[in-house]
Amino acid sequence: MRWLVGWSSVAASFGTVGAVRAPGTAGAGPASSRPSSHPSADDESLTVHPVGSQLLWGDPDPLWAVGDWRPDEVRVVSVDPFTRIAVLGCCGASDEELRVGLFAARGGALRHLTAWSGSYTAVVQAGRRVTVVGDLAGARPVFYTPWANGTAYATAALPLADLIEAQLDIGHLAALLACPDVPEALRDGTPYAGVRRIPPGHALVLREGSREITGYEPVASLAVAAPQLDAERAVDGVRDALVEAVRARLTAPRHAPETVPPDPGPVPGMGPADRRAARGAPVPGIGADLSGGSASATLALLAAGLPGVPGTVLGHGTGAGERLLAVTFNDLTAEGPGGDAELQRAGAIAANPRLHHVVVAAGAEALPYADLDSGPLTDEPGPSLVTTERHRRRLAAGSADHFTGHGARQVLDAHPARLADLLMDRRRRDLLRPVAALAKVEGPSAHSLFVPLTVYRAARRLARTPYRAGIEEAAARLMDGRFDEPGARSTGNAPVTALDASLAALSWTRPGPAARWLTGEALAEVSVRLQGSITRPSSVQRPGEARARAALARAAADHRVFEQAAEVRSQRLHAPFLDNQVVRASRTLPEALRVQPGARAAILRAVLAGAGIRDLPPGWGATSHASSAVAARAGLRAAIGDLIALFDAPLLADAGLIEARVVRKALRAAAEGEPVPLDGLADLVSTELWLRRLISRRGTCWTGTAAPRQRAVAGGVPPRRAL
Repeated sequence: MRWLVGWSSVAASFGTVGAVRAPGTAGAGPASSRPSSHPSADDESLTVHPVGSQLLWGDPDPLWAVGDWRPDEVRVVSVDPFTRIAVLGCCGASDEELRVGLFAARGGALRHLTAWSGSYTAVVQAGRRVTVVGDLAGARPVFYTPWANGTAYATAALPLADLIEAQLDIGHLAALLACPDVPEALRDGTPYAGVRRIPPGHALVLREGSREITGYEPVASLAVAAPQLDAERAVDGVRDALVEAVRARLTAPRHAPETVPPDPGPVPGMGPADRRAARGAPVPGIGADLSGGSASATLALLAAGLPGVPGTVLGHGTGAGERLLAVTFNDLTAEGPGGDAELQRAGAIAANPRLHHVVVAAGAEALPYADLDSGPLTDEPGPSLVTTERHRRRLAAGSADHFTGHGARQVLDAHPARLADLLMDRRRRDLLRPVAALAKVEGPSAHSLFVPLTVYRAARRLARTPYRAGIEEAAARLMDGRFDEPGARSTGNAPVTALDASLAALSWTRPGPAARWLTGEALAEVSVRLQGSITRPSSVQRPGEARARAALARAAADHRVFEQAAEVRSQRLHAPFLDNQVVRASRTLPEALRVQPGARAAILRAVLAGAGIRDLPPGWGATSHASSAVAARAGLRAAIGDLIALFDAPLLADAGLIEARVVRKALRAAAEGEPVPLDGLADLVSTELWLRRLISRRGTCWTGTAAPRQRAVAGGVPPRRAL
């Protein structure tokens, strides 16, 4: 886990504290004093600094990089001792471009800091003003908390919770389970009381301890659509942005794993790649997922075809022209033709001579919910905690720098609520193809004849529903325990179809899949949160645009938890679809293009064609989530005993969020094959696992004579307060 942390306090708290320097930095320039929880000008011995930190600059507004950062991932460009910029992560800008961005940010033009290729966090110091810029998607979040007559900030919430010895925010956990993709319910909170998060597309500006959160990206109006490019120019922009995002990783210095366990020698039935994966060591060089889907295949083909650094300084990763290692996960427990088709497409793509294909096969030992007792403590809970072992096996067979297609669906696809945006613009003809595709999925039946009218009515209802009315309606549904969206069919025990999902998404907000198992008290508190958001000022967007941005923010947050949960030592995961320039270019795609069936595959096909790659296998762009659902149910069935034991005395019940008996009944029903929302059960299990790991945690992120003497949530799960 890697993060940066710093703070800004009033000048008076530093003026007379003189002689304390940063540990391990002799003669580091200005005195590196640290404010304590109770700073005193008469006590020069009070210091606090993060464990395992690297000081980037000192007082009066210090900044540290913490964790296993690579040397090229931490860059500091200075103009004078108090005008400088720090960029942490993968950034394709040169030092001169960083210097130009520093001058632009000093004048208030923060958007310049988000225009470079790559995924990074930028911190600018101009005198006593410190600016920390978050990204557009939310994969590089920024957190802050009041502390020591000022404000402390970090790119991880847990260190700040340690710093202020925070307790759990049970209300935020309830909102995370009830409405995970509703910003009005989550607000700017975190699971730790007192620690806040800046929204995506915003920056945190600190001036001598005072703070301001400002947006750097224009927001679309509710009444008037933003000017849109024509489809061809917009796709060209996505292609250029995606190519630059991949090139930024390829031109960065290559790295070999720091510590590679010794190879035990030949093992019957295991090749060198299998033995390396069993030891948990990635391969030096560049690699990529190759699942057979269009997103991962696009990144693999682009990375294989673009010029880059051929290997590490020690010569690793240059043999036989195998510049890119493509990894495909083969689930031996999967049934049905869907998984075989994906494997065949992956094999056809891997026939490219610039790719070296590795298939990682796993059976029941890599099903979801396997080996729940192991795994690191992540910054926040996330659904990937129940699939950690599955992902870690695949990533351990990958490279030191590994591409993944996470975020492509949320960035490129059209959220169903965008149909309402088209109606607001009086573009009814653009609804014909998407509603016809839904009717085709329903199959030939009497009901399919009414699908276009049903979808049109739901989209028109959303287009005519004001923002305030939509939030009030969602709050009322939570209070009453009604989880079916207006206009959606009552599914009962039948499986949810694509039409049902589309109709449910045609609303300003919707409850999460785990909401049906929360207690009435927890749902009432989330309802109060929603009602309270109506009175606060907000940038009201068009319904489709708002829902799409919320879905992207949720996916980016889940990806960040995935990175931490499945982390392999000496490996970096790269998700170019979540980069600023790719997100920004994708937002220029016309809504009429987005809502067409197969739009994502068509856009990525055009991206590859622009890069000179046109020979794609049959079935390119086919989407199939059936295999993951089958694996989730099989894993739940195999681990039902452990899951029932997990919810014998759950911490979620102690906090008043669930009734253990109800969740155990739902787990047994899902294991027996009943149509229970598996995503909701995964959310409950992952949150319970995260709570147990957090409560059993020992130690703190801080050291020094003024460091916190107890860890975050030292008091455990606080009892539930009555509303």
